Amino acid sequence: MVLKDLDDLEGAKENYERALKIDEAAFGPDHPKVAIGVNNLGMVLKDLDDLEGAKENYERALKIDEAAFGPDHPKVAIGVNNLGTVLKDLGDLEGAKANFERALKIDEASFGPDHPNVARDVNNLGTVLQDLGDLEGAKANYERALKIFEKQLGKDHPNVATLVNNLGLVLQDLGDLEGAKANYERALKIDEASFGPNHPDVARDIHNLSMLFDQMGEKEKAIEYEKRATEILLKFLPPDHPYLKICREHLRNLGVDME
Repeated sequence: MVLKDLDDLEGAKENYERALKIDEAAFGPDHPKVAIGVNNLGMVLKDLDDLEGAKENYERALKIDEAAFGPDHPKVAIGVNNLGTVLKDLGDLEGAKANFERALKIDEASFGPDHPNVARDVNNLGTVLQDLGDLEGAKANYERALKIFEKQLGKDHPNVATLVNNLGLVLQDLGDLEGAKANYERALKIDEASFGPNHPDVARDIHNLSMLFDQMGEKEKAIEYEKRATEILLKFLPPDHPYLKICREHLRNLGVDME
């Protein structure tokens, strides 16, 4: 379960559209400053689940940046990476994989093999490999990205927790339940220390542990953890939010109704 930004997305969309209109009038439709605005609009459309709208904006921003900077510039890698994320959400896994591989190639050439941007690309490539069923490939990419982030950011950074969580997910898919548990517990410890006990990222980690405990046959722990995840999310999300529905459905499957 991945949590989106919980801010006022409609308000953000209106502001990005207004800023974009101003920049287009000031600089013309193909200026790099316009590409920044187009990309930002694409990001908020993605968070609003307008995936086709996001894709159109990411493609426009990428076209501007390729013309302005050339096909192998780090700014282009950002656009390629963003396009890959929305293609993944749209179910075009091969298209996403091609974009993540292109972004990785650009960033490795620009920054070397151990840069945080490279870690981002490697992690994204891992997510699409996991969706494609290449679990060993996903695991290798998550481990590489984690090693880079631990080196650059320290072992207790929230970004490290995200990668530890991803590694837990693929270990669970590979049947290494104890390895998955160790990673989920590490992610939870980092996020609780970083954000406190009632943060959405903490809820994500707790939910993953609940699902794992369910798979391991530890029903009472699964119920305890899912209840806590649900209680945290209720502080941030409307009752009908998809993430709350996931938690409640899991609880119902465990014989508990929190409606």
